[in-house]
Amino acid sequence: MQNTSLDMARLAAMDSAEATRLLKGVRDATLAGRHSRLAPRADISESWQRMLRGGVDPDRDRRAGLLPLEELERRRLASPLREVLPVLREGLVSVAEAAHHIMVVADTEGRLLWREGSAAVLRKGDSHGFVPGADWNESLVGTNGVGTPLVSGRPVQVHSAEHFVATHHTWTCAGAPITDPRDGRLIGVVDISGPLSTMHPATLSLVTSVGRLAEAELRNRHFEALDRLRCVASPLLARVGGRALALDGNGWPAAVTGMPPTGRLRLPKSVRGGRLWLPSLGMCAIEPLPGGWLVRVDDEQVAAVPGRVVLDLSRPRRPSVTVSGTAGSWAQELSPRHAELLFVLALHRDGRSAAQLAQEIFEDRTRTVTVRAEMSRLRRHLAHVLAHRPYRFVEEVEVEVIRPEHPAGLLPHSTAPAVVSARTDRG
Repeated sequence: MQNTSLDMARLAAMDSAEATRLLKGVRDATLAGRHSRLAPRADISESWQRMLRGGVDPDRDRRAGLLPLEELERRRLASPLREVLPVLREGLVSVAEAAHHIMVVADTEGRLLWREGSAAVLRKGDSHGFVPGADWNESLVGTNGVGTPLVSGRPVQVHSAEHFVATHHTWTCAGAPITDPRDGRLIGVVDISGPLSTMHPATLSLVTSVGRLAEAELRNRHFEALDRLRCVASPLLARVGGRALALDGNGWPAAVTGMPPTGRLRLPKSVRGGRLWLPSLGMCAIEPLPGGWLVRVDDEQVAAVPGRVVLDLSRPRRPSVTVSGTAGSWAQELSPRHAELLFVLALHRDGRSAAQLAQEIFEDRTRTVTVRAEMSRLRRHLAHVLAHRPYRFVEEVEVEVIRPEHPAGLLPHSTAPAVVSARTDRG
């Protein structure tokens, strides 16, 4: 019997009580392992399966202790989201107040940092523990508009009994993850929440759009910072012989001399003045600049020989790769797409063509242009260990993949066929 998936437009057209009864029926069937004519939406189904595997009690309202005020303030000051709060407020708070919603902003651990909106709904949020300093990580409180987007990496709307824990069924929410365009890191989530009667199918689109505006604001600030660094670095580079460039703290070039313009260079987390090996340049001399670094390439260096690559997928939201060899070791965090590609290449040391990678990542052999573009970006940073025609890890390097403890935790954001298949086969 074919299942029919629910959608938000259909739920919005229903009376709140009718929609709640329908969703509770779907949830009850899922919890009991029974077949249901109606299936939960894909994001909700994936989250429910994570909750079942993780042993979250669907009938118990679990809460962690609130952050101490000092720690809450420390996180607020350290969060890049603080820079874009005016954008989030302008785009969402007035709408939230009019629609009897509240806006909340959380960090990457699901801790609520800020909340604003309707005073009446703020009071209702208190009863749910939806307060600054609270932990709304999915693994603790179940499927919700804060924790679930942090795991899936996608905007998610959660209505009534789509919440895994029954005590949240009187609530509706829509959250979107926000990434920092300066380094691609997930930095938190913005969410709109309120009572059931406030649900609207367009809410998720609004939250997603405002989240993109916040990312655009961060991008504009990044360009301004690069301009300031360029003004400082250009006179210095004019006097430097050989290859050199000025990078900001995230590895973006502001100015270059003696070499073609380059894209972003991945820098280690802790950079100090002195000598440093960079995969795309080799051994370099690093000097601090206001707002960045002056990098001089050693043109008389002996080529570094990488010998080992470790692809660490054990942390769902922070995949990374470490390359080590005669010049030491170097590590970088990976985007979800690059993690998928390296995982497939680690499984197939004989290599994969662009068409084969397109099939295993997108289930579409025709998407070779996308694959080639992503592999070009990867090889910019990993040229010493990645070959092409076909794409593969070079034979000389040892490759180790560190998987999560539970197979289902392997790149949980991914819908790539190769990854989905690997979740059921640790081979």
